[in-house]
Amino acid sequence: MKKLTKNQQEFADNYIKNGNASEAYREAGYKAKSAAVIRANASRLLTNANVKKYIEERMKQIASDKIMGVTEAVQLLSSIARGEVTETKVIGTQYGADTVDVPPDLKTRISAIKEILKRHPNDDAMLKVQLRKINAETKIAEIKAKDMVKSDDSQMKAIGGLLDKIETEVQKDDTTK
Repeated sequence: MKKLTKNQQEFADNYIKNGNASEAYREAGYKAKSAAVIRANASRLLTNANVKKYIEERMKQIASDKIMGVTEAVQLLSSIARGEVTETKVIGTQYGADTVDVPPDLKTRISAIKEILKRHPNDDAMLKVQLRKINAETKIAEIKAKDMVKSDDSQMKAIGGLLDKIETEVQKDDTTK
């Protein structure tokens, strides 16, 4: 890409800022006798390959600067977890309302720490233990489900027997009173 003149770059920057080619043309220091000439020259500058490419590249850069990257997101979560950032809260006082800057509460800080750890699981031993626990719980649940299907009748008999024993004990207790 050929280097832009000072006026071309100012034109492009102003055009990006305000979106008006004629105004950007005047702000860049170009002179013309009539509005029609200004519009024509501004339009011609917008079709200039170097100016067009410069505007496209700057727009991409501006767009990417507005989107938070992973590093920035983790840095923000880290500053929240450390209690370095504050938020302004409005509190009522006897004289009206006042604002105070307070660090994040414990719950917010813990949430930030959890979000960071989700992205950086560096404790492989802990992950392995958690996976083993989940697998064991799954197997236990499957075995219990199979047993419940198989022994539905025997369980009902056992429950019935327990209820009979409880009823007998309650009756004995009533007669002794």
